[in-house]
Amino acid sequence: MGTLVLNRAGARALDRAAIDDYGIPGAVLMENAGRSTANLLRKLGAKGKVFICCGPGNNGGDGLVIARHLDIAEIPIEILLFAAPESLAGDAALNYRIVSRAKLPIHTYPGAEVDKKSLERMFQDADWIVDALFGTGLTGSVRAPFGEIILAINDSAAQIMAVDIPSGLDCDTGQPLGVTVRAEHTATFVAMKQGFTNPKAKEWLGIVHVLDIGIPRILLASAQSR
Repeated sequence: MGTLVLNRAGARALDRAAIDDYGIPGAVLMENAGRSTANLLRKLGAKGKVFICCGPGNNGGDGLVIARHLDIAEIPIEILLFAAPESLAGDAALNYRIVSRAKLPIHTYPGAEVDKKSLERMFQDADWIVDALFGTGLTGSVRAPFGEIILAINDSAAQIMAVDIPSGLDCDTGQPLGVTVRAEHTATFVAMKQGFTNPKAKEWLGIVHVLDIGIPRILLASAQSR
């Protein structure tokens, strides 16, 4: 069996099949993704402060799980949520409730404006920055304030870990959709993404790590055979 490569539609269909056909709750898949990424960060030597930048969707939810597991490992973290908490839905909202009740440090930015210089000052204390802004579903250029957020991340001296895909990179083509996170490491889930095969994507991806999130082997085999 060759190496599985998924495009945007294939990744979405695989997640949906795991949830609908195999009965795996989405929250379990999110938990597995976040814990696997937190374990990877620890293997890569993360010990100092980790800033987890979370967007409004499920990629941000993954980031909240990462924050929980790093905190459990007594690694200092700061969560930056670039969304109104009440706008979160589903599994992302569930994980926001958990981190809130666990009293993890959360900085919330619900509006359309973010002060890039204040982010840059904050990131001076960062050992790592985790990019959990947007996942593989992004199809257009990032809108305000996310362009400024990405620029602040890229300007930091910290190491950068992208969750599933660097925010701003097109999943299918591997081309940047405007301003894009430039990561040293990308923790992608289940399989390589189609755009990662584009040699030009390397400068945004850094080292790619394919992480298991609990998709049944029989489902992976059926995806491979398509």
